[in-house]
Amino acid sequence: MLRHTPFHSRVAAANQTQLWSHWSGHLVVEQYQLSERWEHAAVRNAVGIFDASPLRKYRITGPGAEGFLARLLARDIRRCAPGQAQYTIWCDDRGFVDEDGVVFRLGPEEFLLTAYDPNLALLAGRAGALPAAAGKVAIEEVTDELGILAVQGPRSLAVLAKLADPELAHLRPFELTAARIGSAEVTISRTGFTGDLGYEVICGAGDAPEVWDRVSEAGRPHGLVPFGQVALLIARIEAGLLLYRVDFQSARRAENDEQRSTPFELGLGWMLAGIDDDSRPFVGRRALLRERDEGRSRWVMMGLAVDQLAYDEAHRAAGVSPPYAFHPVHTEALVYDGAENGDAVGFTCSFVYSPTLQRHIALARLTPGAAVPGRRVALEFTVNHRYVRIGATVARNPLFDPPRRRATPAPLPPGLAP
Repeated sequence: MLRHTPFHSRVAAANQTQLWSHWSGHLVVEQYQLSERWEHAAVRNAVGIFDASPLRKYRITGPGAEGFLARLLARDIRRCAPGQAQYTIWCDDRGFVDEDGVVFRLGPEEFLLTAYDPNLALLAGRAGALPAAAGKVAIEEVTDELGILAVQGPRSLAVLAKLADPELAHLRPFELTAARIGSAEVTISRTGFTGDLGYEVICGAGDAPEVWDRVSEAGRPHGLVPFGQVALLIARIEAGLLLYRVDFQSARRAENDEQRSTPFELGLGWMLAGIDDDSRPFVGRRALLRERDEGRSRWVMMGLAVDQLAYDEAHRAAGVSPPYAFHPVHTEALVYDGAENGDAVGFTCSFVYSPTLQRHIALARLTPGAAVPGRRVALEFTVNHRYVRIGATVARNPLFDPPRRRATPAPLPPGLAP
């Protein structure tokens, strides 16, 4: 039976298209407006709100909570102070990524971990198996107790500053604070999945309608619109953000090692700072050290910028209109060396037309030798049932990275100084 999120009454009323999809057992909106590009434009130029409540949520508490997470997560949670959050991953014993998520440190001994898949059994099993956590950590799933409303875009701070403490202006990326919106006690974090300036409001399920209403009202002068899955997925590809079950598979659910990935192969090696520290033998560490020291990574996750004029001309020359992939394409396409008859050097994971960059772009796994920014490659398409290779340029992710995304602190818009 499909479940409704805490925001469903408001989401259903705003959904003009009645286009729905499923996310983690919940009914969610594909797009609210007749044009997904309108929603995407709001995120990039004004402000949009997105119901992220279907994320699984786990409260991890107790004097052994930090030690447990330090042994489980590949990224060192000890570097995350109360009032901060981390994007993180956890691996299996062979160093393959199991899943990713965000961990919010609410206090010295209290954490909230979000993820896509059910992870309660895995967390409980690891807690029992790791000596540092034995008897000192409590793990509780609180998915249905909390709603998450993402407020994203360059005007997101202006909207939330009307409702909560103006000190939000001083939140740096991945910092969080307790606040109040109307009668609702909430946690506001400077996080999101759009690669733009943005925040997420975590609230009790019963407070969700009031939070939606107050944010919507405050956002009306700023052009706020709700946005759905399609606009979100366009934005996340532009920002080079990986999508679970698309850009990588869970190690425990994959059928073979070709479907598994290591952090280095996903471009997440930066998370492993301090891996040489023997005081934190996290799950998968030994395998990852071997991979690093022996140079055994099979792939490098990179961005591709397609030659848009060549793409258009290849279709017109065949007598067809160039198709623009406004809806993200999550199927693989082969990538070849730049030479006319070059060999395959990788494959795409995600592909879309970027309204921001005004060209087709992709996230792709390339062999280490081909993963060189500026290198010319060719992407394989079908035109009139025939394979056609069209040029593209290799680039580092993210392909879109506005300064406001990382500004510290985020400046308040004119007229909203504390």
